[in-house]
Amino acid sequence: MIATASRSAAAATPAGRLDLPALLARPWPAVMGVLNITPDSFSDGGAFIAPESALAQARRMIAEGADIIDIGAESTRPYGGSQPVTAEDELRRLEPVLPEVVALGVPVSIDSMKPAVVAWALDRGAVIANDVWGLQRDGGMAGLIAERNVPVVVMHNRDGADPAIDIMADIAAFLARSLDIASSAGIARERIVLDPGIGFGKTPEQSMTALAHLAELKSFGLPILVGASRKRFISTVTPSEPQQRLGGSIAAHLIAAQNGANIIRAHDVAETVQALRVAAAIEDRK
Repeated sequence: MIATASRSAAAATPAGRLDLPALLARPWPAVMGVLNITPDSFSDGGAFIAPESALAQARRMIAEGADIIDIGAESTRPYGGSQPVTAEDELRRLEPVLPEVVALGVPVSIDSMKPAVVAWALDRGAVIANDVWGLQRDGGMAGLIAERNVPVVVMHNRDGADPAIDIMADIAAFLARSLDIASSAGIARERIVLDPGIGFGKTPEQSMTALAHLAELKSFGLPILVGASRKRFISTVTPSEPQQRLGGSIAAHLIAAQNGANIIRAHDVAETVQALRVAAAIEDRK
């Protein structure tokens, strides 16, 4: 059940800091706003590549109620076709944007697979690492996270979708491996957030299965992040382009919240915040 309450100051810390336990203790999911400073992201590629546009979008999402801003400078589009970039390319895109977003006073997450990029961002005020390969793509990531003692989002991923597999078993096995890596590196368990990776290495049907069975991941005893925003599985139910998937995104995120998601990662912050809070208010009347 989603409960409601007025926004608490319990999760508030000095500008840009993050009290993750306090944020997760609230009776409604936190909202992480997506800021892609890339030319080829599946949903908004190029829209915020200019620093002034990126900063305006960050300010907009904060005003709309984002609890965290997740900044990525390399497309990890889940359906293939993204162009790998070097760490230097990522840093060139991040340099005029990330420090300015940090200065806005809301916790910033760095969405990168590269330890060098994550280290650079943490040095400049980012407070969360978001690794779409769950500490399993680059051997240096886990050590960095342990050394910096910051929260990390560990996401399930696959190089390609296999419709024949039991996707929930695959997600559970992958996340168990990630947790073993984290433990070996010395990452505190309370610093880890799990992400089932909606759309990544999954058929549309498997993405919907992951949402429907999300509560199974609560067996890990860790907070869960879900990012179903504008994903392709929505268009298999009602044909639509990414920018036309607001309704489907909200439906998926409401179900995720009901099934135990603690953080919702979304492009459309205002609508997502409103949907989660209205649903919470209604549930609270039961």
